[in-house]
Amino acid sequence: QVQLVESGGGLVQAGGSLRLSCAASGRTFGSYGMGWFRQAPGKEREFVAAIAWPYGRTYYADSLKGLFTISRDNAKSTVYLQMNSLKPEDTGVYYCAATTTFPSMNERGYAFWGQGTQVTVSS
Repeated sequence: QVQLVESGGGLVQAGGSLRLSCAASGRTFGSYGMGWFRQAPGKEREFVAAIAWPYGRTYYADSLKGLFTISRDNAKSTVYLQMNSLKPEDTGVYYCAATTTFPSMNERGYAFWGQGTQVTVSS
């Protein structure tokens, strides 16, 4: 069992950057695959990025490659999402998720979810 708490969301102008954090409880954080998803108003939740264990291989939605970076610090039981060159269409609630298996782009592959953090990008 793991509990996830996201932070770092807020209001930013287009072209700006934000770094989201997801703090996890549990002593086996290092063995979880971690993912970030987001949900824009009126839209379904979509995959953003994922990072596997133990070697930290990363995966991104095609449209976000080169713009967003996922990383993890197992010593701090925290996963990060660095978001650069933000656009108004990046607005939404960003969720952190954890899985005991290989992280996928499908949200059904994740058993544990945080409450989400709001990101708003103004034009």
